[in-house]
Order: sequence, then structure tokens, then C-alpha cells
Amino acid sequence: MGEIKKLISNVKEHWNTPAQGNYVPYKEVATIGAAGFGIHWASTLASAIGLSANNFIVGASIGLKPMDLQIMLILANLVGLPIAVFRGWFLDNHKLPGGKFIPILLRTPVPIVIISTIFVWLPYENWEYRTKVVVVWFMFVILSAFLGFYNESFTYLKQVVSPNAQERAHVMSISQVLYSNAPTITNLVIPTIAGLTWGMDNIWTYRIIYPGFTVVGLIVLFIFTPKMKERIIMPKRPVEYVSITDSLREVAKNKYFWIINSATWLGFLEGSSGVMINWTFNYANNGENKVYMGVATTLIANAALWSMLLAPFMIKWLGKRNLLIMHNSINVVLYALLFLVRDNLLLMCVIFYLTTFVNTFQNVYIPNIQADMRDYHQWKTGVRVDGLFTPLTLIGTVLGFFTGLVIPAIYEKMGLLDDYTVLYNDELRNNLFTVLIICSVIGSIMNLIPYLFYDLTENKHRGYVNVLKIRAMFEDYGNNELDEKQLVDAMKIIKGAKADLQKKKVDKTALKLAKKQKDSDAISLAKAELREIRKHNEFVESLPIVKDELDKFNTERYKARLTAAKETVLLGEVYLYADWGVEKAAARKLPHKTKEEKEIRADALRLAREKKRSARLLAKHGNDNLTIPDERIPEEIKNREINTSKERTQAKKELKAYTKGVSVYRRITKPYNDARNLMIQAENYTHLAEIEALYESVKSKS
Repeated sequence: MGEIKKLISNVKEHWNTPAQGNYVPYKEVATIGAAGFGIHWASTLASAIGLSANNFIVGASIGLKPMDLQIMLILANLVGLPIAVFRGWFLDNHKLPGGKFIPILLRTPVPIVIISTIFVWLPYENWEYRTKVVVVWFMFVILSAFLGFYNESFTYLKQVVSPNAQERAHVMSISQVLYSNAPTITNLVIPTIAGLTWGMDNIWTYRIIYPGFTVVGLIVLFIFTPKMKERIIMPKRPVEYVSITDSLREVAKNKYFWIINSATWLGFLEGSSGVMINWTFNYANNGENKVYMGVATTLIANAALWSMLLAPFMIKWLGKRNLLIMHNSINVVLYALLFLVRDNLLLMCVIFYLTTFVNTFQNVYIPNIQADMRDYHQWKTGVRVDGLFTPLTLIGTVLGFFTGLVIPAIYEKMGLLDDYTVLYNDELRNNLFTVLIICSVIGSIMNLIPYLFYDLTENKHRGYVNVLKIRAMFEDYGNNELDEKQLVDAMKIIKGAKADLQKKKVDKTALKLAKKQKDSDAISLAKAELREIRKHNEFVESLPIVKDELDKFNTERYKARLTAAKETVLLGEVYLYADWGVEKAAARKLPHKTKEEKEIRADALRLAREKKRSARLLAKHGNDNLTIPDERIPEEIKNREINTSKERTQAKKELKAYTKGVSVYRRITKPYNDARNLMIQAENYTHLAEIEALYESVKSKS
């Protein structure tokens, strides 16, 4: 009871103002939960549409064959490849009024609701098979284009809600508990109503029951989404153009990207047995239990609540990597147990309850792992990339062209084509379940293997984020844009690094004594002291990365980079690097035995490649045709008085030409700009004593 009172008191105290060291007040956590509720409900119908044999709408309701659906999905993904590349580029290079992701969430849901509603109301009953195939595919492609922006924006928004990884886990956990009620309600209400009316395998369920949820979702979404906040640690300079090719090249070097995505690609079979519970309710015993499916799936989904609440504590206790390994190991066992209970509906529900409990942990730790990976990438390259991770993930889409054929092939091989009534046959259904269980066991094992190589610990990530704060502080100081909070946060980190702090011993003697004496005040005090010690030790463990950052311009690597930067700047902003080939050849001959030698060689090769791209672009476009960035030009075009469609077309044409010209100019001048930025950063780092004096002045005032 005392812990509950303490929790309530803590929520009241930090409802509008976050706790020290945190960024998100509880009011905003509640806002994220409410917004997530609307975001999920607005896409309820759209998310129910998919090109797979497991999908009730296109499979059982419209009656498309499993293999045809897979071929349609492959073709849709081929069309989606350039759309996904554009989406990634757009998200990283455009910041609309209101943020990077929030404006997208406010602009895409209405088209999604309209398109998905039209999708289910088309008269499929009156069409021949080929017509249904073409129309379903076309509508799915259009819907997917909007859903891609919508879903990715919400995913990325959750990852930038806080730069503090542990707080981010808590925020995701609590907010997911709130907005997970959206699918919980739909999973209970829709199948129950459907069981009493048309059934989940009838198109009228999706025409009548679903649309109401989407309208309510839109209302909730538009009320709460504008109140959410994005927190990306960046200097206060404008967002710079990020070249797709440069981003892809850098992302390709990010080992954590490959670990995370290869786990997904290899584990494509893991969810194969997920259809068993719905198919058992709908088709076992001649479908007499279908009316109970909504209740059963809701009870099973309730397991997610407990794992979402436990996830932050499990992450803190085990770490994300160990939690993931534990999750997948348990999954292997649970899927194997399905062999023994597939004929017992009650025990099958128990197993799926447990798998739901275990699998829901990933709803919290996977977005956190993704966010950690992006922070690591920003630390390593100096460029913040979110959307442009997407193009390389399309490798999985291409692989899916082949791996996605496996399950449909199994369905058709075992007798499931366009007539889903064959699932009333117990023998056919159970034989199919056996194969799907084997697939899930194999998928769980394959999903686990890559993460055995994942070593981005919580302490490493904490160090990277601290470095980003320090870099932003120095840059904003140099630009006279440094605010007091930013100064204090960064200087506390620097002071800790310079003080050479040591870890403290975790001694639980006082806590054990207080528990023995049953002294609640002493217990609370002892726990608070232990928390402070652990917090101190975590900070100390992250300091080596900070020390390396503060000392980097004294290393041979950065001395070499600065020498090359000064030479590049002396050549001027626009310069034809005719000798890039000579520089590349010289870079290749550099020694590369030690770690530092390898880094120096890699830096030299990277600079030579940038000069090569710059030289080729300059030779192609010429000095006289370059568009020098001038913010007044796009402002003039946007604010121009337009009275005719011809004038509107001309304005769009001019704006497009200007944007393209600026893009070319920035790519040509990239070697110069990168060199100048490095020199500015080195100069800013020499002003640490002045910043320290400013910090002491601010501290004395407070």
C-alpha cells in the first residue's frame, strides 16, 4: 500500500515537470498513450488489409488464392521500393512546421481511412477472379504508400521522445499500456459481433463494423497528437541535406543495423503458427466456437499488459540484449509445446497466452534497440539519420519475395487454396498445424542467432548520448545559441569526466538491517541510497567514451584529419578535385595494422571518394550553372501572388529546380563543408575554459 501511495505521489509531483535527469512529464506520457489510441483506431481497417492467405479480408472474404496473393505482394513490394526510398529521404531532409514526424501523423490518416473504406465497399461479389486480383492489388499499393509514412512516423516518434534510454523504455511501456486498449477493444468487440452476424470471413463485417472505429480514432488522433513532443539531440542549426547515397554508404557500415535486420530476415518463419488460434475457433468442431473467439483473443491479448508493465524493469535488470535472448529461447520451448496441445483448445489458448506475454517484451525493447542504433550512428558519423535506414531494410523486402513463398506453398501443398471451408476438415487442419509449428520453432532459433553478436550495451549508449550533448553544446556556443539548461547538462558530464570519478561499492547491509527491523523509513532511505550509487556507477561506466571525445583532437587520427581539412578549405568552396585519383591511391598505401592506422586510412579514403563525387558533379554541371543556396528564393516563390493554374505550375517548376540545384551544390561542396565544420568543431573545443567559466557563473546565480 505504501508503494502505491508513493507512486501516486510521484505522478502528482512530476505531472507537469519531469523528474531530475528525465525529459518527459507524466502528462505527456498520458498524451502519448491517448494519441496512440487514436493512431491505432484510425488505421484499424487499413491494418486489417493484407496480401496473405492468413488475411480474412482478401483470403477468406474476397477469395484470392494463397500463391496468387504472394505474387501480388511481391509485385506490390517492387512498386513500393522506390516509394520507401523516397519516404526515407523525405523524413530525413524535410522538417515541416511542428516537427519531423508529428506533421506526417496529422496529414496521412484521413486518406488512409478513405482508401481503406473504399477498398472494402467495392462490389467484389459481382466481379470475375482476374478483376478482383487487379483491383485488390491496385488499392493495396495506394493504401500502403500512405500507411508507410503513417506507421514509420509513429515508430520514429516513440524513439525520439527522450534521449534517455531507460526513461524511453518507461515511457514506451506506460504509453503502450494505455494505447494497447485500442486493439484490445477491437479484438474483443469485432470478432464477437462478427460471430453473431456475418463472421470474420465475410466482407460485410469489414464494411459495417470496422468504419466506426476509424472515425473515433481520427477524432482522438487530431486532439492529442499535436500535443506530443520530439526530442532529438541536435545543434540549433537548420537541418542539412542528407544525400541518399552517402547515407546508404554510412548505414551499410553500421554493424548494429545488420544484426537487427538480419534477425528479422532470418526469423521470417517465427510467426507461422499465429493463425492456429483463429482457425481453430473458426473451423474446429464445425465452427461452433467462433462466437467465443473475440473473448478468447482478448484474454490472450491481456498477457501483453503484464509484459509491457514489466518490460522497463526487465530491461534494467537484464539489459535489452539478454532480455531478447531470453525471450527467443522461451519461444522455442513454447512453440514446441504446441505439438502436445494442438487438439486441446483450452491448452492451446494457455500456450498462446504465454507466447503473447513473452513476445510483447519486444514491443518495448525493439524500438529502444532501434533508437540506440540511431544514436550510435549519429555519434559515429555526425549525421542524424532516421528515415534513410529504410532503403537498406528493403533488402528484407527483396528477400521476402522468396521467403514469403514458403508458407503459401505449404498451404497449397496441403490443400488450402481459395476455398477456406477445407479447414473444417480436422485431419487437413491438424497436418497443416504440425508443419506451421515446426516452421515457428525454426524461425525462433534463426531470429535468436544474430543477437548473440549484439554488444551495444546500455552504458555504451549512455556514453554516446552524452557525447552528442557535448558536441551540441560546443557548436551552439560557437554560434551564440547556447541556452542555460543545455550548458548545465553538458558541463555536468564534462566535469564528471575530468574529475576521474570511480565506481562506488554497492553495499546492501543497511537495506538488509532495515528489513530485519521492519523500519519502513529506513528501508526507503537505504533503497534511495542504493539507487543513487547505481546511477553514479552507470554514469562512471559511460565516461570513457566522453573522455575519448574531449581528447580526440590530440590523437594522431584527428591531427591527420585536421591537416587534410585545412588543405581542403584552402582550395575554396567550389573546386575541381582533379587529383582525387592520386589521393585515393596514396590513401590505399597508408599503413593499416593498428586500430588508429586503420581509422586514418579509412578517413583518407572517405575524403578521396567525396572529392571524386564532387569533381564529377562539377564537371557535369559547370561552375556557371550552380545554384547557391539562398533562403530568400524559396520564400519568394512560396509567397508569390498566384492567380492562374499556369502561374501555379510555373512556381512549382521553379521551386523544384531550385531545390534540385541546391542539392547538387551541397554535394559538390561537401568536401569543403565537412572540412570547415571539422575545423570549427576543433576551434570550439578550445573554448572549454570559457564555457566552464560561463557554467560557474550560471551555477552561482542559481
